[in-house]
Amino acid sequence: MDRTEAAAPPPLRVGLIGYGLAGSVFHAPLITATEGLTLDTVVTAAPERRAKAHSALGGDMRTLATTDELFARADALDLVVVATPNRTHVPLARRALEAGLPVVVDKPLAGTSSEAQQLTAYAAERGLLLSAFHNRRWDNDFRTVRSLVADGALGDVHRFESRYERWRPQLKGGWRESGDPADVGGLLYDLGSHLVDQALTLFGPVRSVYAETDVRRAGAEADDDAFIALTHTGGVRSHLWMSAVAAQLGPRFRVLGSEAAYVKDGLDPQEAALREGARPVPGERWGVEPEIAWGTLGDLDARRPVPTLDGDYPAYYAGIVTALREGTPPPVTAHEAVATIRILEAATASAREHRVMTTDLS
Repeated sequence: MDRTEAAAPPPLRVGLIGYGLAGSVFHAPLITATEGLTLDTVVTAAPERRAKAHSALGGDMRTLATTDELFARADALDLVVVATPNRTHVPLARRALEAGLPVVVDKPLAGTSSEAQQLTAYAAERGLLLSAFHNRRWDNDFRTVRSLVADGALGDVHRFESRYERWRPQLKGGWRESGDPADVGGLLYDLGSHLVDQALTLFGPVRSVYAETDVRRAGAEADDDAFIALTHTGGVRSHLWMSAVAAQLGPRFRVLGSEAAYVKDGLDPQEAALREGARPVPGERWGVEPEIAWGTLGDLDARRPVPTLDGDYPAYYAGIVTALREGTPPPVTAHEAVATIRILEAATASAREHRVMTTDLS
């Protein structure tokens, strides 16, 4: 036997709480595709979802109906992933930390920055990893934008435009469309979590926030159409749109700089692939986009297509493995997740009070 293989540590055992959209489409497939992780347990109260999990994941993976059953065997686990409705993120994450287990929480980490900060402090006190699943840092188009900005291909960036728009004129129901504040529903905290995290990742802290939120669809309770304008401390302005009522979609990204602009349409293909049952395979390309979908870089006189970098959702859980084994920071830190929620809170207040918020948003 190869000595390297003999020395390889056993895989980290993961308990996944929740097997709805987030758990079944994103977390379970990515966990099972990650070297160094094994999906030990899935918790979901719905019998049909437990059956679905068994059918999709098979093997020795167990399913449980309650979190009590999961935490009763906490010693058999190395990591808990919380992929449940937003209102349960904090209590379940805290319970995992109390059990001595590192935690990954689907975004947003919490409903308020105060709750998120308290959870972050508790994880630090226990010396345990706490990370939020802001997977869209690894979208193919965002990776391309990040590379172009880092390489100076646009010159000095002065405006970053980012849209996550859908055409869903009919309500689907469920907690994401609930008007109960405890459910943390609405697009601002759903799609807005991704857009704000991406803007902060690119351009850093923010000194002011202006936002508009609306409830457009008949019978809707939560915001389904929103806009956020951020002014970063470095001077860049980020304009972010999220909507469920966009009958025609704007460009996913339009980034304006002193030397050139980059414009990109369409959505990263990874979610669609995961929904259709495709799975990342180590050593094989993933998140690949055809040339016809590439964005363009240039100005009014000359522009050229820019090959879109491959999407890389698998990088998130690979980073979690490294963090747990080597003690390095996770791919998304809890402090970064708190910063995003602070911006979303400021946006909520701005839309409600019809004014620009300039409080400490670092």
